[in-house]
Amino acid sequence: MLVRCRACPRLVAWREQVGIVKRAAYRDWDYWAKPVPGFGPYDAPVLIIGLAPAAHGGNRTGRIFTGDPSGDLLYATLHELGAASQPTATRRDDGLTLRGVRITVPVHCAPPDNRPTPSERDNCRSWLTRELQLLRPGPSAVVALGRFAWAATIPVLVDMGWLLPTPRPVFGHGRHVLLVDPVTDRRVHLFGCYHPSQRNVSTRTLTPAMLREVLHRAITVAHHTGESHDR
Repeated sequence: MLVRCRACPRLVAWREQVGIVKRAAYRDWDYWAKPVPGFGPYDAPVLIIGLAPAAHGGNRTGRIFTGDPSGDLLYATLHELGAASQPTATRRDDGLTLRGVRITVPVHCAPPDNRPTPSERDNCRSWLTRELQLLRPGPSAVVALGRFAWAATIPVLVDMGWLLPTPRPVFGHGRHVLLVDPVTDRRVHLFGCYHPSQRNVSTRTLTPAMLREVLHRAITVAHHTGESHDR
């Protein structure tokens, strides 16, 4: 079970230490301090993949992108697009629900300095594979938030039988790649988007308009792809 995973000693030690030491602003919180699962419906046609829980965000609240600046922008944008029931995400029981979108991460424990190691990413890969296998009928669009998410997601899709164009596509904001399942002829659209981190937003590497554009494209493509599959 994901929330009981202790496969990465460094991440286990960090997530639990953060939950004990806490941040002064959250000293009254009972930190989650465990692996943080994905969030959203399992039949969502759009899957958004981030990096890892924030130490005082998802690691504190127990829900991905909840209680941190990255989530503030992400959920506000999803709400604007009609994919989230409210624009804010503060705690697991705040009433937020997602429509047609699911959010997950390739590393489910908060890493020091927001930097998982390659071995920690690989240790967690089976959980991402399993989550994709549980999505039915499967996502029509996948949005990778950042270079790390892009690099972690592509091998999982390839291992599941999706064919990539050649040469293998590299990450870029707004990058759009079509993958095909040669057995079923199903297609999945992979989009690259800069991560909505506080640093990226403060430096205007990513603006709210840029994030909205990519998410809107993914939702629109998934909707049209789903319609074509229904015919």
